[in-house]
Amino acid sequence: MYFARTGVAKELFRPITALIVMAVVTISGCNNNTEGMGSYSPTSQADCLPDLKLVDQYGRQVSLTSLKGKPVLFDFFYTTCPGPCLVLTARMRSIAEELGTGLGSKASFVSVTVDPERDSPPQLLAYAKEQRADRKGWLFLTGTPAQIDQLMARFKLVRQHESDGSVEHVLEFFLVGPDGHLRFQYLASEVHSERIAADIERAARNGGLAK
Repeated sequence: MYFARTGVAKELFRPITALIVMAVVTISGCNNNTEGMGSYSPTSQADCLPDLKLVDQYGRQVSLTSLKGKPVLFDFFYTTCPGPCLVLTARMRSIAEELGTGLGSKASFVSVTVDPERDSPPQLLAYAKEQRADRKGWLFLTGTPAQIDQLMARFKLVRQHESDGSVEHVLEFFLVGPDGHLRFQYLASEVHSERIAADIERAARNGGLAK
């Protein structure tokens, strides 16, 4: 599975299996998690919403910079994933239901494929519809492999393939503040949807800067 290269701060909870081991350290760049539930450290200068144009499930170009001004919840998945991605998407859908009309008006969701070689816009749209995730404010994005690698590097992630051609999984969600800096990183299996939705609401109210 994918992990941030240099570790995870306290906003990550320990996983439910002994197979996943997390380090508890604070790091620089986009993967810069903070201590308190509603706190935010403005010291990171890395931008997780760069001027990078990807393509959404409808074939439209989307500049990540255009998403600034609202919190953005990221996850990384692929449409042919045999299981874990379905669980992550279901959890994202649960968070969306907690937000209600706030998704789109107050915050955005971005699901980025880690298999751009196979996930074209039609595949993304079919997946979104199958998972009841084709909602206002929720983007499913693809691009060239180089573009996906470039974005993942902002989160200290590296795309990897198994020997059988399958793609390794990212098990975290990433909440980016309205200014493009990472506010929280969550181990998706451990953090309740209500908690993440509350963090998103708080980031929307406070502009990602204050408690």
